[in-house]
Amino acid sequence: MFSKKKITMAYTVEQCTKCGMQVKRKFEEGDILFVNTTKCVSCDGLSMIEKIFGESVDQ
Repeated sequence: MFSKKKITMAYTVEQCTKCGMQVKRKFEEGDILFVNTTKCVSCDGLSMIEKIFGESVDQ
């Protein structure tokens, strides 16, 4: 009867190429798949963007 609005939130998953640690964060404009982004907080290796996806949330 009542329809809920759905909002899609975009996320980026970065994975360290050395230790494999993954970090999920909000998508930022300019994120490109398979590009080295930052240093890993765990081992000082390089993190690479592995996945960009959206999750729907009811409002």
